[in-house]
Amino acid sequence: MREFSVSLANSPVSVRMVESQQDSLDFIDWVTSQVGRPIAVDTETSGLDVFAEGFRVLSVQFGNEREAWVVPADVDYARDVVDDALRRLMHGPIVMHNAAFDALVLYVWLELEPALLLSCTTDTRILAHLLDPRTEHEGGDGHGLKPLSKVWVDGSAPDSERALKDRFRELGVSQAEGWALLDPRDPVLVRYGGLDVILTARIFFELSHMVTDAGLDRLSEFEHRLQVCLVDMQRRGMRLDLDYTRSLVKRLADETEVHEQAARRYGVSSVNSTAQVAEALRGMGEVLLESTPSGAAKVDKAVLLPMADLDRDWKRLGQREPNPLAEAVLHAKRASKWRESYGQAFLDLADSDGYIHPWINGLQARTARMSVSRPPLQQLPSNDSVIRRAFIADEGYSMLAVDYSQIEMRVLAGVSGDQTMISAIKSGVDLHDFTAEQLFGGEFTKQQRKIAKGVGFGKCYGGGAITLSRQTGAEIEDVKRAIAAYDRTYPGIAAYSRGLIESTDRGELVVYTPSGRPLPLDRDRVYAATNYIVQSTARDVLAQAVVNMFDAGLGEFLLLPIHDEVLAQAPSEDAEDVLRQMRKVMEEHDFMGVPVLSDGEIYGRSWGHGYGWED
Repeated sequence: MREFSVSLANSPVSVRMVESQQDSLDFIDWVTSQVGRPIAVDTETSGLDVFAEGFRVLSVQFGNEREAWVVPADVDYARDVVDDALRRLMHGPIVMHNAAFDALVLYVWLELEPALLLSCTTDTRILAHLLDPRTEHEGGDGHGLKPLSKVWVDGSAPDSERALKDRFRELGVSQAEGWALLDPRDPVLVRYGGLDVILTARIFFELSHMVTDAGLDRLSEFEHRLQVCLVDMQRRGMRLDLDYTRSLVKRLADETEVHEQAARRYGVSSVNSTAQVAEALRGMGEVLLESTPSGAAKVDKAVLLPMADLDRDWKRLGQREPNPLAEAVLHAKRASKWRESYGQAFLDLADSDGYIHPWINGLQARTARMSVSRPPLQQLPSNDSVIRRAFIADEGYSMLAVDYSQIEMRVLAGVSGDQTMISAIKSGVDLHDFTAEQLFGGEFTKQQRKIAKGVGFGKCYGGGAITLSRQTGAEIEDVKRAIAAYDRTYPGIAAYSRGLIESTDRGELVVYTPSGRPLPLDRDRVYAATNYIVQSTARDVLAQAVVNMFDAGLGEFLLLPIHDEVLAQAPSEDAEDVLRQMRKVMEEHDFMGVPVLSDGEIYGRSWGHGYGWED
């Protein structure tokens, strides 16, 4: 047995590596002696794409706050030893940092059901996010193991991550490439892995008490239950239409070239060159009013869309003659991004059976919104069918989806208690129509409805008059008048926002959602308090619905939560019944006296068929 001694917080800790059958017996004896007390578990792997071909486990680590054991994964007995250890520890609490990843790693490697492991696991990343959802960049402690260790364990802890990066440099590879080349017995990797579980155990002892003291135990329990549901969806994955996706990659490459050629006709050799695009647009008579922090003219998507007479859904605004260069740049960039970030990424991430397993992060950003990455399905355009068409139902199944109807506005009405909005919602009218009528009169136009809708979403998601003017093509003064009229129509919302801002003047810069989630504010952005509460609460409503659907026996049908929608598949003959049951669960409870409604649709063969795709 090889043993390494490391100093942590001015005291020695030990890292032992299992090198023989006898070592494995000693390790199991140690595990048995630890049953009933929190033990941290972690894995080291060749990469992040757990289900992709070529993925492999390097080692599995176990440890408490003083010692760690590292089991290299490349020996015959490793699987049996790790499986035995985990099953013994399931009688007592297991601790992991970012447990969803390690649970899936152990599922792929050991075929150990994630729900079984996660049901007795506390995730220190969840605890950290509950206590402070801010990233380091936002002024928080962050949620990564190393930043948290500096705050809660030892600010001068050995930089095992730096040593690992030095090893990658010695190998002459990038960090992304280097993991796959590491020897599981490399002392640098062993120390790194062993120290990680010791740090995790120490962070757990610090944060678990703080969560209890802050009254966040119930929210922690809920987030851990949600994690089990999300990991189960990720484990099952979504079926990819491989032939369609391969043809899509080629088609998008051709489309990129067509639009890049169009841009070259206006002197732009690279559509990614801000300077070239700006110079060419000025030469065409366009006026560029916005600048980047470095002082260069801004020609991003937000600037180019209205110049091309397109709204953010890429539909014609009818406000001006479209600029052909702006159109070419937009389409070239979109086709290139779709090819690389979606089409090719889908093929690279697909497992051997042709399934994609999107990474579902249950706690993302300050508001705790759920996100989907690897691949970034959260970023798909709301009206796209081209990319969504790549995902198809299993044989004999149909895809379907249920999404909340105007959930942000219903949450806004509930938390603010605005009686005008609550009455309108309860009456069953289209809320955006009702708002437009209050702002512009009964003969409101389609454009005025868009403005009214935009003002409402501005209350939920932020964005002032300038942003709304750009999105709708309306004059800035017209937008400002609409905002003022909105505040007169819904005085309860304006009063609620003022109350939140005033409360920060009397105490700490934090507001609390109805679930009790603390949301820190920035001193220069206290006006965002309403936005944060609405976004976070809408997320909690959807998260609760996901958990409730699993509790109702519908979990096996669920594929993905995305924005306000839950995507699913069901046997075609049962699809109507499953859809009905999903909607029943989502609408089962009002939110603070405001009825919550959903829309549901059976898509059929693919996700894209729900967005206008026709074969």
